[in-house]
Amino acid sequence: MKFIGAGARPDQPLVHHDTVFTLPNILTVVRFLGVPLFIWLVLGPKEYGYGALVLVIMAGTDWVDGYIARRFNQMSNLGRVMDPIADRLSLIAVAVTLVIAGVVAWWYLAALLVPDAILLALSLYYFRGHPDLPVSRIGKIRTGLLLVGTPLLVLSKLPVPGTEAYLVVAWTFLGLGLVGHWIAGYNYFRAIIRKGKKLKNHKDDDDGGLG
Repeated sequence: MKFIGAGARPDQPLVHHDTVFTLPNILTVVRFLGVPLFIWLVLGPKEYGYGALVLVIMAGTDWVDGYIARRFNQMSNLGRVMDPIADRLSLIAVAVTLVIAGVVAWWYLAALLVPDAILLALSLYYFRGHPDLPVSRIGKIRTGLLLVGTPLLVLSKLPVPGTEAYLVVAWTFLGLGLVGHWIAGYNYFRAIIRKGKKLKNHKDDDDGGLG
């Protein structure tokens, strides 16, 4: 089964609409609402099993909303912006929770935050907001690796046989995901600067023409 770009029809061009209330957008909101539930499960009753289940459901909705959007022509301009933001905020909020719970060290959170902080600063500098860049293939793979590795890491905290194996597999996915995160960050860094300079030059030309 095709995981990246699943649901796309070769004979149907992908068009983003201005519709707000679509099923994919609703699923994105539901996915993000799973974050406070995860935080409570891990930091409150320390129900790591249910916490991992919440993460699995969140990861599942991330794939399902993309499939529905492409399959049934429900891709929207709002979803194009909201979906990657929801992914980023969810992964960071979950990482903060795991650091507080002592599941991961602070460097894992830093490895997630540093590229995003740099890209955010660049986006605000050049565009005063979202740069509106398409999600790269490496970015999608990176997100998938992190979404698989994180619940496996949470499962490794359960007092059941095989937790060592969960831990090894989890860090394999997370390690590859972090490498992909920095590669994707570098590619977005170059794309933002390239687009920002082009926009600035265009504005300078317009100002020169008006003068």
